Amino acid sequence: MLAATGLSTATASASASPLATEQVAAPTVAGPITGGRFGIPFNSSPVPLGPAGYTEQEYFFSGTATGYQQAGTWGSDGRWSVTPAEQAPYESRMLVRRPADPARFNGTVIVEWLNVTAGADLDPDYLYDSAELLREGYAWVGVSAQAVGVNALRGIDPARYASLNHPGDTFSYSIYSQAAAALLNRGGVRPLGGLRPKALIADGESQSALRMSTYANAIQPVDRLFSGFLIHSRSADSAPISQAPQAAQPSPPIAADRTDLDVPVLTVETETDLFTAPLFYQRLSQPDSARFRLWELAGSSHVDANWLGLAAAEVSRFVPVPPGSCALPPNSDQENYLMDTALAQLDRWVRAGVPPVHAPRIEVDGSAIVRDADGNALGGVRSPILQAPTASHSGTGNSGPTISCLLSGTMTPFTPAQLSARYPAHATYVAEVSVAALGDVARGYLLPRDAAAIIEQAENASIPA
Repeated sequence: MLAATGLSTATASASASPLATEQVAAPTVAGPITGGRFGIPFNSSPVPLGPAGYTEQEYFFSGTATGYQQAGTWGSDGRWSVTPAEQAPYESRMLVRRPADPARFNGTVIVEWLNVTAGADLDPDYLYDSAELLREGYAWVGVSAQAVGVNALRGIDPARYASLNHPGDTFSYSIYSQAAAALLNRGGVRPLGGLRPKALIADGESQSALRMSTYANAIQPVDRLFSGFLIHSRSADSAPISQAPQAAQPSPPIAADRTDLDVPVLTVETETDLFTAPLFYQRLSQPDSARFRLWELAGSSHVDANWLGLAAAEVSRFVPVPPGSCALPPNSDQENYLMDTALAQLDRWVRAGVPPVHAPRIEVDGSAIVRDADGNALGGVRSPILQAPTASHSGTGNSGPTISCLLSGTMTPFTPAQLSARYPAHATYVAEVSVAALGDVARGYLLPRDAAAIIEQAENASIPA
């Protein structure tokens, strides 16, 4: 469900402490890994890390993974149980980006389940959240949890990754848990160096978000490794717990994020996710509860121009990325700023027990999003780009030969006449953007630094020219 990049056609207190790892054996860790054809890890950050005081290292980890089967009938409430099934040896990898100076570490590690829809590992939420991650001292770890990603690594750089071995996605949940256990283990090779985490937040976007939901519903109650979950752009259904035939017990076609966890879950959905096949999140549209929040981002798309540019820069160092050939330019929204806020609010929920604000849902009429006179969605979390618009932003309406076209949405700029009528002077535009940005800070949807950046962009924009 994540866009291809050319690789292949109520208030409740939360516990901030990582929980005991007795349930999960720590794997054997090797590294930092060096060498190979390119001399750097695949997915090496396209965002410069040195100026932020960060270091990037890659580690291999290995052990025996457990596959699971459903225990009992899985219902749509997500309150699922599993039983251990077969076991298999594996060797996978994790990519670690962390403050070089331990004094800069804020105590939270974001553990992203790398997305493999494009045929190889990608790190979408790192690309969305990199500004907040790097300025606030988070550690970020990307885990190659699925077979497609590991097998692609072996093909892209066999000199570096030949030893990796993945027994199949039945074992992906156990591999992800063991990666977390390695981060908490204080013996042997320590991927976080001298950092001592106070919280691990599990994170996944799109196809990985489905895996996150299944993990939170079925594995977190057993392994209890994570302090919270960030689930970004999931569909209404669920990922299977096993690759084995499940005809007798199919995964539910509509599956909520369970609300009886002792850790919080924040789910973030874009316009694209509500009605676009195969996502159809609107079928679920889960209500908020003591441990669950849903934010729907008006004017946003499953992937946007900013993300596509970063992803292409990341991947093109290793494999060719063909030029875009979608019918229309992709949506150029402000999802990265809203995701910064989502991360910050979830971290505060995890560490201080303060939940994110409740957000209104995007307004819908049947199977269509209700739009204002400018063509922008009503309701939802509305960033300044919709409150002081210079274009119509949509999560749908694009087409082309790749899935990225379907998921990248559209942006239709206003004509010069429309801009002049709406903003008679440049100062008028800057004032409206400022009011919108500061209002979103007050409402809890924007961070002050990001609001300042948006206002600065408005000051430098040639509007209404």
